[in-house]
Amino acid sequence: MVGMSGKRGNGEGSIYPYKNGYAAYVWVTKPDGKRARKYAYGKTREEVHEKWLNLHAEAKRGPVATRHPTVGAFLSYWLDSVVKPNLAPLSYVSYEGSVRLYIAPHLGSKRLDRLTVRDVREWLTKLSTVCQCCAQGKDEKREPSRRRCCAVGECCESYPSRRVVQAARDALRAALTHAVAEELINKNVASLVKVPKPRRRRIKPWSVAEASQFLTDAAARDDHLFAAWVLVLCLGLRRGEVLGLTWKSVDFQRGELYVDHQIQRAGRQILHRETKTEDSDDFLPLPALCLKALRMRRAQQIGDRKAAGELWQNSHDLVFTTKYGTPIEPGNLTRMFALRARRARLREIPLRNTRHTCSSLLVALKVHPKVAQRILRHSQIAMTMEVYAEASEEEVRAAIGKLSDVMGGAG
Repeated sequence: MVGMSGKRGNGEGSIYPYKNGYAAYVWVTKPDGKRARKYAYGKTREEVHEKWLNLHAEAKRGPVATRHPTVGAFLSYWLDSVVKPNLAPLSYVSYEGSVRLYIAPHLGSKRLDRLTVRDVREWLTKLSTVCQCCAQGKDEKREPSRRRCCAVGECCESYPSRRVVQAARDALRAALTHAVAEELINKNVASLVKVPKPRRRRIKPWSVAEASQFLTDAAARDDHLFAAWVLVLCLGLRRGEVLGLTWKSVDFQRGELYVDHQIQRAGRQILHRETKTEDSDDFLPLPALCLKALRMRRAQQIGDRKAAGELWQNSHDLVFTTKYGTPIEPGNLTRMFALRARRARLREIPLRNTRHTCSSLLVALKVHPKVAQRILRHSQIAMTMEVYAEASEEEVRAAIGKLSDVMGGAG
């Protein structure tokens, strides 16, 4: 408190007239351990005195930053020094896109310590009504003769989806969490703002008959990716896991598959990297159909290698490659799956949706429940037996019989 003489105690700072109002400062310890003055400004002495008291309380709690970066400057630092060295490449690509396209253009110039819950809420409300074709100049980047919407004054109203808005909010929240940890701000204002969750489209998975029809068509056409579709449908492998398989992962003697790598597209790179967690790594038993499909695939690849000659370049010894031995683009596998489904006259489902067909297909293939339990990662055999009890017999037997005939009696 101020003494009777009007002077403050040593280290307390002072309030004085400044421009059209008043200013005050408090001596604080910065995060780097050095001492410095931190200033507060206001129109009245009372207003500045209130701010001075708050500054004083903040200085007693711990280190105080005297210079605050803008949101844009902090986000650049966070991406380069925190995200890039410590997180997966795909996380960096996702965060960087959210920052560059959706956060920085709206909030980048604001001071980090002055960002409020209201700022974040207003930004999110505005973001969902900003045409991204206009904002990113997508139509402008086309050849003048091919411009058809925003660049010629006919806004195409390409608004960000709920999923995009949620991803942008999540990126800001992750960055501000780090700002709190570095003691640049006291609270994470982005975590206090709720965003509507994107609605999930419920897609009915393929039945065993549909899955068998798909595989029968692929086998009949000698599809180079037949073994990939078998692994996706029978073992429930994800797209990246199938594309990341190496021949070292396949043990033909023991009839097992080790899933520990994946192929991912991260910006302009295709990466062959380890699966996200050690829990994802697993020795999966291979049913007879999978073993036969992988043997067929090996024979196909040997043929491809001979045909390619010196152009062959399978550096990772991948199971599924292009005809020159290079990794298959994850996006291309998705497109190929949709194309194959149309060709087999089936309704299209997303590639990731095939995981739901896996359990009933294992029943149809007469895979032993104990083996199915390991493939489905069920902790209790009772869960697996429930799946087995639900399988319908007649059409399943007919569908699997057709597939078996095409493959020369396998499975």
